[in-house]
Amino acid sequence: MTDTVKNAQNTPDDQQPYNELGLKPDEYARIREILGRRPTQTELAMYSIMWSEHCSYKSSKVHLRQFGEKAPKTDALLVGMGENAGVVDVGGGLAVTFKVESHNHPSFVEPYQGAATGVGGIVRDILTMGARPIAVMDPLRFGAHDHPDTARVLPGIVAGVGGYGNCLGLPNVGGEVVFDPSYQGNPLVNALCVGVMPHDRIQLSAARGTGNVVVLLGAKTGRDGIGGVSVLASATFEDGSESRRPSVQVGDPFAEKLLIESCLEMFDRRLVVGIQDLGGAGLTCATTETAAAGKSGMRVWLERVPLREPSMEPHEVLASESQERMLAIVEPSKLDEVLALAEKWGVLATAIGEVVEGDRLVITWHDEVVVDVPPRSLSDEGPIYDRPIAQPADYELVKADRAETLPRPKTGDELRETLLKLVASPNLADKTWVTEQYDRYVQGNTVLAQPEDAGVIRLDEETGRGIALATDGNGRYAKLDPYAGAQLALAEAYRNVATTGAAPLAVTNCLNFGSPEDPGVMWQFQQAVTGLADGCQTLGTPVTGGNVSFYNQTGTTAIHPTPVIGVLGVFDDVERRTPIGFQDDGESLILLGSTEEELSGSEWAWALHGHLGGVPPRVDLAREKLLGEILIAGSRDGMLSAAHDLSDGGLAQALTEATLRYGVGARIVLPEGADPFVWLFSESAGRVLVSVPRTEELRFTDMCTMRGLPWARIGVVDQVGEALEVQGQFTIPLAELRSAWTGTLPALFGRS
Repeated sequence: MTDTVKNAQNTPDDQQPYNELGLKPDEYARIREILGRRPTQTELAMYSIMWSEHCSYKSSKVHLRQFGEKAPKTDALLVGMGENAGVVDVGGGLAVTFKVESHNHPSFVEPYQGAATGVGGIVRDILTMGARPIAVMDPLRFGAHDHPDTARVLPGIVAGVGGYGNCLGLPNVGGEVVFDPSYQGNPLVNALCVGVMPHDRIQLSAARGTGNVVVLLGAKTGRDGIGGVSVLASATFEDGSESRRPSVQVGDPFAEKLLIESCLEMFDRRLVVGIQDLGGAGLTCATTETAAAGKSGMRVWLERVPLREPSMEPHEVLASESQERMLAIVEPSKLDEVLALAEKWGVLATAIGEVVEGDRLVITWHDEVVVDVPPRSLSDEGPIYDRPIAQPADYELVKADRAETLPRPKTGDELRETLLKLVASPNLADKTWVTEQYDRYVQGNTVLAQPEDAGVIRLDEETGRGIALATDGNGRYAKLDPYAGAQLALAEAYRNVATTGAAPLAVTNCLNFGSPEDPGVMWQFQQAVTGLADGCQTLGTPVTGGNVSFYNQTGTTAIHPTPVIGVLGVFDDVERRTPIGFQDDGESLILLGSTEEELSGSEWAWALHGHLGGVPPRVDLAREKLLGEILIAGSRDGMLSAAHDLSDGGLAQALTEATLRYGVGARIVLPEGADPFVWLFSESAGRVLVSVPRTEELRFTDMCTMRGLPWARIGVVDQVGEALEVQGQFTIPLAELRSAWTGTLPALFGRS
């Protein structure tokens, strides 16, 4: 028997399973206070979902405010935090929206569908803003490369990302693949999407206009995904969590493609007042958030929702996270046109409600009222916790255990062996095994893609206007110092965008952490958010939106704190983009920035010694900004043929990737008195290796000197030698280098 509002009023003392739904006793008491009675079964499910960590940000809000309080002033920001995604002006009458979100726990439970629907969900966030999705990226993290569960989840996750994006016809232009035991049982599947639109097509989610019709677009509603937010993403994993398959959504990218095209045509025809995608929390989220945003009431006839399973109960219909659905607010005079347009595209469209006066969301089920709540109490007025914060007890001991004291190679042969081992290590090895499963060039506007430093997309064929996007994050750095670690991730993404020649403009982030109920985790989170907010203020790049993913831990073992940072940059003409690979014989190789003995948290320390301790590389954001300006000027004025940032693996890794990109060798002569090991394997931040035509060398180096950017000429491009030579130390033929670099992932996971 359905639990109605009338029944709830008549049975105030009925026991309810609020604890099983993730609600605390004081939260349940507050719900009763808000309603003036006990909630119905359906209302209780709605509050449990909307007040979950994943939906309400109840543990992170007090810290995330810094992104607004410290936001740099910029005229480029058109829509900031609070909507489905941020929107920035990129010139020429065009606006770009981009965002990164997580689908971590579902991807552990059901790798293919978890990853696939993560892509589908972020694509709909971008569509909801009025934009045509044009590209995706996928920062991924897995447990130890040789653990059996990594072999279980990685192929499915990669296939899910590729399968959904490829079917949508969206190029995958970048991302990361990282292995570390801390992610065992908690793989991180972060998905980014970017879209473009004219300024006048920006859509918002508010439900306004009394009498306007609430229209559900897209797939029928089923039981898949029920509990996906409140159960999977808002709780710590325990043994047996992989059995929770019913909580994972099931995607249909072909249905989503039709939904995208129908919605874009509705936007162009100005047929909708507001629109919201149905992702986490399904109809519960869409109805409450649109009504709250519009400061309106809403009336919904829930039995009108098209169902795949007729036996579904009201709470299941509202909690379902079935994919490929949108909620549109439509003027009555335009309803027939919306329905006809949807039918043209083969999209199911159903009028299920209307906007009403007042501040109540009233939902009926076959003429019985099952929900009568103030929508703001679900979407905006949930609990906010200022969780206890405490620096981890071993933090100072870990800092004192510096990698700089580890034994290191001294002879040329030892350096050669170290380089070959490192480039073959899973984190530094070639990721073609992954990226060849993604379509990087569909649509014909991809200018640069993996393995380049950033993905570059053309927006306008006539002017060449375009954008660059990069995502970065280093959990080891953040473990050693979460404030600096977040800034290092920001600096690397900023540098990768600038390396292509684009001007960094805005930031999105996905903050992946352990349980917020652990004071040590909350200290890491607070430090990382503060570091990121301070860094964005210094660089002049506002945070436009993002995602917090807590409870990434199994039992008491949390992942490394992993803030993943996405940076968007803009080109006036993508024809002047700078690739990473060396090409022209005899060009000068110049290392920009300062190299220090900074090895703690490095790939060398971890991959070859299993060591994690000390202090991560120092980050100088003012220097990063200067470096970016010089790279952009060098690109704009034709002074650079190639540029590659130095990060994981240091100069040795950058040289490997730059020589192998086009199969062109290099001869390196390190500065007199330099320690070859430090120069090759240090991970000092703020460095980029550039290839400069001889005719431009003096002009370029004079610009660096005049602006105070350190530089060193360290060699030349050697097209004939077909080797990487570090004079006085070793020579490695490119064939041997390529064999070491490319063999690792296929050997681990088989040929794709």
